[in-house]
Amino acid sequence: MNVLILAGGLSHERDVSIRSGRRVKDALESRGLKVTLADVDAALIPTLRKLGDDDVVWPLLHGASGEDGSLQALLELMDVPYVGTRAREARVAWIKPVAKAILSRNSVATPDYVTLPQSLFREVGADHMMGALLDRFPPPVVVKPARGGSALGVTLVTEPGALAHAMVQCFAYDDMAMIERALFGTEVGVSVIGTGDDARVLPAVEIVCEGPYDYDARYNAGRVEYFAPARLGAEATAVVEATALEVHRTLGLVDISRIDMILDGGVPNVIDINVSPGMTETSLLPQAIEASGSDLGVLYETICADALARYRSR
Repeated sequence: MNVLILAGGLSHERDVSIRSGRRVKDALESRGLKVTLADVDAALIPTLRKLGDDDVVWPLLHGASGEDGSLQALLELMDVPYVGTRAREARVAWIKPVAKAILSRNSVATPDYVTLPQSLFREVGADHMMGALLDRFPPPVVVKPARGGSALGVTLVTEPGALAHAMVQCFAYDDMAMIERALFGTEVGVSVIGTGDDARVLPAVEIVCEGPYDYDARYNAGRVEYFAPARLGAEATAVVEATALEVHRTLGLVDISRIDMILDGGVPNVIDINVSPGMTETSLLPQAIEASGSDLGVLYETICADALARYRSR
C-alpha cells in the first residue's frame, strides 16, 4: 500500500494543513510505507491519473475545498480510493447550521442559534438587524462563519456594543453568519475512528484555555492546557462518548472525525463537527490517540488500509 497525502490548498488554513500532512507522513513512513505529500494544484489530476492499484489518497486539507466535499467529489469522479467521509456527507457536516438542524431532529443537544446572510443586513438595514438580533440573542453569544474551521472569524461577544464588530469579523470569512448562544461548561473534543457500527471513540480531550480558544491558541503552544483523557467522571465520559458516536453515525461520517462539545449542566452540546481534523503537534486527535495507548503510525496505517479495502470490496 502506498499513500498520497494531499495537504495545503488555498484556504485560510493552508499552513495548518501542511503541518498536518507532514506529521501524518512521518507517522506512516515509520511503518515502512511509501508516502508522497502533494499540494492541490494544477498537477493534482495528472498525479491522480498515475495512481496504481495499491495506492490510496488521504485528503488532509482543512477549510474550504478540503472539508466542504469539493475535493472528495473530485476523487469520486476519478474513481480514486481515499480516506474519509464521502462528498455529500462532508458537505452537510461543513455547513454548520445544516448539521445542527439534523442533529436537533435526532435529539442531539446543540446551542440555540440563528443564521443570517450578509446581504440581509444591507437589504433591511444593519441597525435594525442588530436590534432584532440583540432582542432575541442578548450576549453572551458566539458569532461564527456558517462554514469554516480553526475558529477563524469566530468571536465570543459578551457586551452588546461588541456585536457589530464581531459580525464584521465573521463576514470577512463567510457571507453567512451563525449567531449561537454561548455556553461556558467543560469543553472537550471527542475523536471517532471507523465507520458505522464499527466506529469507536478515542478518549475525550479537555481544553482549558487562557482567553478564547481561537486560531492562535489552537496552533501555537502556551495558551492552552490539554487533559487527555478529559477530567470527567465515568457517567459524563460515557455520555460524551455516546454523543460523539451518535453524531458520527447520524451524519454518515467515515474513517475519522472529531466532535467538539461543551458540557452544560452535564448535557454535552455539540458545537462543531470536523471531517478532516487537525493532525499537528497541538491537535486534539493525535493527543487522543496517544491517550488511548495506540501508536500513531499503526492507527494511521489501519485507517488507510480500511479505506483501500472498502474501495476494493465495492
